[in-house]
Amino acid sequence: MKPIRFLIAMSLTTASVLAGSTANELARMNARFAPVKLEADFSRLSPGDLKAVARLVEAAHVVNDIFLTQLWSGNPGLYARLKGDKSPLGQARLRYFWLNKGPWSELDAHAAFLDGVPSVKPPGANFYPADMTRAEFESWVNTLPEAQKAVATGFFSVIRRKDGKLEAVPYSRAYHADLEKCAALLREAAELTGNETLKRFLSLRAKAFLDDDYYESDLAWMDLDAPVDVTIGPYETYNDEIFGYKAAFEAYVNLRDEEETAKLRSFGTHLQEVEDHLPMEARYRNPKIAAQAPIRVVNEVFAAGDGDHGVKTAAYNLPNDERVVAQKGSKRVMLKNVQEAKFEVTLTPIAALVLEPEAKNELEFNAFFTHILAHEMSHGIGPQQIHVGGRLSSPRQEMKELYSAIEEAKADVTGLYMLKYFYDKGILPGGEAAARRMYTTYLASSFRTLRFGLKEAHGKGMALQFNALERAGAFERGAGGRYKVNYAKMPEAVSALCGRLLTIEATGDYAGAKKLLETDGVIGPQLKKTLDGLKSLPVDIDPQFPAVPAS
Repeated sequence: MKPIRFLIAMSLTTASVLAGSTANELARMNARFAPVKLEADFSRLSPGDLKAVARLVEAAHVVNDIFLTQLWSGNPGLYARLKGDKSPLGQARLRYFWLNKGPWSELDAHAAFLDGVPSVKPPGANFYPADMTRAEFESWVNTLPEAQKAVATGFFSVIRRKDGKLEAVPYSRAYHADLEKCAALLREAAELTGNETLKRFLSLRAKAFLDDDYYESDLAWMDLDAPVDVTIGPYETYNDEIFGYKAAFEAYVNLRDEEETAKLRSFGTHLQEVEDHLPMEARYRNPKIAAQAPIRVVNEVFAAGDGDHGVKTAAYNLPNDERVVAQKGSKRVMLKNVQEAKFEVTLTPIAALVLEPEAKNELEFNAFFTHILAHEMSHGIGPQQIHVGGRLSSPRQEMKELYSAIEEAKADVTGLYMLKYFYDKGILPGGEAAARRMYTTYLASSFRTLRFGLKEAHGKGMALQFNALERAGAFERGAGGRYKVNYAKMPEAVSALCGRLLTIEATGDYAGAKKLLETDGVIGPQLKKTLDGLKSLPVDIDPQFPAVPAS
């Protein structure tokens, strides 16, 4: 239990330091996000698609409003007040608020940087009543019929009090006015585009916003094959830190990079082969994963809501509905212009400070890009639907609030395992030299991810990986405090950790996940010293989105 007490103490200390931050403190915090202008080529779009993009960006702005409310009930009023303060301090507060989409700093254990708000972000965000306990929710859910229980624990409802009792309120009611606006804009965009797959997705997603049934529109999103690649709706559950049940709204408006997408098309054809060789007991492997595994390389035009707060998304793997994943697999979307910006602005300068001199030559953007792709592919393999105690379940349901960090760690190491398999079998070119570049780039990138903090699922999952691999001798720290990969030990260490994480998910082992995160999901003194040496560098980017040209 010692690591948990340390984290709580650190979080409370940080909160007392940040609340009511001065102009200088806010300038330092803002500087951790480097403004970067994203580029996108609109020249290939038809006039109708160009007009559709404009409507989709409008809809994404509405998604920002929904997400602010989902994160905290006080957000809309606070945001309005901050916009009214035109002083330099007020503008610094406004920028940092908007980067975090709330008054809590994601890079500082979700501590408040403004006065008059809770000292740390509520673990249940605004998905549950502020005074609700975990035990109260579980006791209430156990009294419900199965259909009502599914709604209460599902992605698309908030929990509220009515006459002192808990009740589940569907998103279509909770955010009715905003979802009506979004639905109208999606229907307009559907009328403007000439692409039938985009038209179908937007029409079905508009319907889902009003009836909370996202299944058909998720299937349509999997079939989306258009120059305009859009993701909009409630998806990720990271902000529900009580149970990991509730999905936050996000939006990405992207333009597809046809050439880069074509290069990666063959990846998805080997997923069953990778599944069949995963380092876990054969009984846990899926004998027939969904055949379709679309990969899209895109350039981001606009992001909103859960897709644009704190650390910015470099890629995503959706949907999260296990029924859709079982039927059609999951789609990997690679945000190329975002990844290029992160590599140049954050990863390259980090590598210069943390890697042994001879290891720096192994750093490569293609290795960074390819591992992110493998990470996203790995979300779609391994345990999806599992049996626990004779009932059908999923790793997400069994591991609750622990799932996100375990799943992100699993995707990272399974991605490494997958790529090494591809290099060994000649499925990808480059052989051992490419594997070395992959491992070294991953090592450097681990420090980039660790800087996101332990309250963030990727950061927590990376701490788990780093400690396990260093203990196995796969990462070595030299006398000067710089790191390198032990290439002889790395493959076996990755395989062992991969197998452990996959087995935890396959068995729904909540206790095992908890113990692993308590032991390895921490930042020890030496690692903290290395991270402290990176404080002068940006932690992430602040994308400046390209203006949509008039059609």
